[in-house]
Amino acid sequence: MPFLDLVWLVPLFPLLGAAVNGLVSNRRGLSKSFTTAVALLGSGLAWLWGWAAVAQWALTEDRHHPYVVTVFEWITGGAVRILDGSLADVTINASFQVDPLSSVMVGFVTFVGFLIHVYSIGYMHGESDRAYARYFSYLNLFMFSMLVLVLGSNLPVLFVGWEGVGLCSYLLIGFYFEKDWCAAAGKKAFIVNRIGDFGFLLAIFAAFAVFGSLEFTTIFPAAAAHPERYAAAATVIGLLLFVGAIGKSAQLPLYVWLPDAMAGPTPVSALIHAATMVTAGVYMVVRCNVIYRISPTAMLTVAVIGGLTAVFAATIGLVQNDIKKVLAYSTVSQLGYMFLGAGVGAFIAAIFHVVTHAFFKACLFLGSGSVIHACGGEQDMRKMGGLRKHMPTTYWTFLVATIAIAGIFPFAGFFSKDEILAKAFAAGYTDLNGFSTVYSVLWVLAVAGALLTAFYMFRLVYMTFHGEFRGGHEAEHHLHESPWTMTMPLQVLGVLSIVGGFLGFPGQLFGRPELNRIEQFLEPVILPIGQSAHGAEHGAEHAAAHVPLSLEFGLIVLSLAVAGAGIWLASRFYSGARAFERPRRLAERFPLAYKLLLNKYWVDELYDATVIKGSVKLSDLLWEADARVVDGAVNGTRHVTVGSSFLSGVFDLRVVDGAVNLIARAYDLASIAFRRLQVGFTQGYAMVMVFGAAILLVVFLVSF
Repeated sequence: MPFLDLVWLVPLFPLLGAAVNGLVSNRRGLSKSFTTAVALLGSGLAWLWGWAAVAQWALTEDRHHPYVVTVFEWITGGAVRILDGSLADVTINASFQVDPLSSVMVGFVTFVGFLIHVYSIGYMHGESDRAYARYFSYLNLFMFSMLVLVLGSNLPVLFVGWEGVGLCSYLLIGFYFEKDWCAAAGKKAFIVNRIGDFGFLLAIFAAFAVFGSLEFTTIFPAAAAHPERYAAAATVIGLLLFVGAIGKSAQLPLYVWLPDAMAGPTPVSALIHAATMVTAGVYMVVRCNVIYRISPTAMLTVAVIGGLTAVFAATIGLVQNDIKKVLAYSTVSQLGYMFLGAGVGAFIAAIFHVVTHAFFKACLFLGSGSVIHACGGEQDMRKMGGLRKHMPTTYWTFLVATIAIAGIFPFAGFFSKDEILAKAFAAGYTDLNGFSTVYSVLWVLAVAGALLTAFYMFRLVYMTFHGEFRGGHEAEHHLHESPWTMTMPLQVLGVLSIVGGFLGFPGQLFGRPELNRIEQFLEPVILPIGQSAHGAEHGAEHAAAHVPLSLEFGLIVLSLAVAGAGIWLASRFYSGARAFERPRRLAERFPLAYKLLLNKYWVDELYDATVIKGSVKLSDLLWEADARVVDGAVNGTRHVTVGSSFLSGVFDLRVVDGAVNLIARAYDLASIAFRRLQVGFTQGYAMVMVFGAAILLVVFLVSF
């Protein structure tokens, strides 16, 4: 099986493209044609080889079990004692796993990623050769990191890809690093994600301490076979993993980096929001579904955070005027829906929404890029309008994607979002784990979020494409449709936004469950809990079976009615001759609420006043403590040492040396005296005696 055994080539192709463009094209300033060819080759080969490997795996007889390919032995160590007292060898392989979940992720990540590469050719054509090469190098590297993440067969390999997409988001969000606000946005994304990644790391350590392994094929079957034994540990591991997901997938309270990620080029936004970065958290939770299903606490936490985020972000999107920020808050909200689905046990529905969301959100972001490209870089919707006359292809594809995200039948978003709403309702309806009231409230919030989504998305359509152009005659003169390299991906994604939902057609409502192809395909990923498949699995994943069929159809009608109401309200407020008059009056009538939403609940300001300034003040305090206490103690020791050395020197010089010198001086004076006595007095006395004797001798001789 050449494609399957060489599945590691899928992430390797874009890595090689990133290396060539980053190390050769960027440094040597090669032509854009060469850069484009390398980038498309890297992403295109990943797409083709990935699909071939998935197809080959799907045709194997044992496709219900993961196919693991070990590339090399990565980390080895001796035996360590884990929590149950047994010894476990530390052996971690660089290995990749092909199973239903990784197949789905590889399928749309490579395809949507390739389309975004094609779109980028037209969008980035005005950049210099070096910037163009640097951009495509980062884009290829982004695909490599995401493919490592979804193909990894253990938590450490997944974490390598996890950190890789974090690095690439920093590089691409801050692509225009010469602009301070772009560089700041990149740093913000990087720092906020480090908070979540700390929780992820702790989860990895905890998982090894509990299971003695980090391989998915070891951890999940063990947890599923003995849910009672691992329930407490699963709560800790699940919550720590979800901290990482909160950061990576921009959930409350770590969502603040994602709206600022709009600082990067628009195709980057499409890649981050649709095919890579933010979907990583949802993928990780679904991959670890066994851990969550044996821990009701972890499940409830995921559901509550997801439900609250879905509505919270949707309310902010109601009044934003930057076209990309509306879509950014839309992504935060849709990610909330995905986590809500996972939290109520609808893991397959969550992944299904990841797939459909990739289609229509990539189309929406690339469509917004087409609009911005035509408007000369303008992103304020208040300075747009009437663009459907000038950009028909962009308009119709954007409209299709908007209908899809609003949840209108038969577009893609209807099937995936409606399934999440149905499972959320079923979770409360069947008194799941004793939290019926909580889950019922979450369902109400999800329905409210669906209403808000339809409203703010069609508000965007009316403000951008309908009415008259409000950007001035000079700007209107330059309005034009984007080149084919930009419109072709829009058309492909537009078609997928229409038909993609039929992958998950709810055939079970008509007695034909086999029509729900994605659920049939992903079912092996949801391992049975315990020997009889009881326990947490009787939660929301199968709760819909307890809801009467008539009520399920009623929920579908309600979902469509809510979406229709949102569209109708948007048309009342933002279309026609009196467009913008009603929202203006409403804002004047409720100024506090309007300012609250316009300023995004002042969450960034709150973070600035507390976390950021608090961190700065704490840093200043720690600096003072370091400078005055720690350094003071060290410097004080130095001063004491110097002072004692000085006193010791003085004592040695004045007392010890003085005494020695005094004695030496005394001996010196005494020696002088004795010398004089010896040399002076004695010799003088002797000379006197000699001379005296001589004189006496002379006198004696003369006298004779």
